[in-house]
Amino acid sequence: MASTQVDREGLHSAYSDVRDDKSDVNWAVFKYEGSQVTVAAKGQTFDDFKAQFGDDERAFAYLRIQTGDEMSKRSKFLMLTWVGTEVSPIKKAKMSTDKALVKDVLANFAVELTIESAHELDHEAFLQELVKAGGANYGTRFRDYACGCSRLA
Repeated sequence: MASTQVDREGLHSAYSDVRDDKSDVNWAVFKYEGSQVTVAAKGQTFDDFKAQFGDDERAFAYLRIQTGDEMSKRSKFLMLTWVGTEVSPIKKAKMSTDKALVKDVLANFAVELTIESAHELDHEAFLQELVKAGGANYGTRFRDYACGCSRLA
């Protein structure tokens, strides 16, 4: 198996798009073209994101997900490694060294997950992982804007 190369410029450009608050790009998926990891797709909706992964594929992804409460909203970032259920054991094993190459470009993220099944591609589960990684959550989920005070309903 040939040594893996990474399209660093392409990955960095997609990574920058996802990180840019002014960009509509919420995710980027990186797949193998032969022995090179390249940008396979970028997009906005989670449904489009989920459609990017096949059982016989290996991929990496970078997502922006908004977290927060009624008092503040913030973007958090997640790195995903996808290893489909039909990927050979040799290719699965190679993913750990290839991931290190990809992480040289995708340097900033709050959560890193490895998944292998389509049912694990769950926005709510990703959000909960980011919330857990973020620490304290003080929000009440309700706010009385007339008085500016928070309260439970």
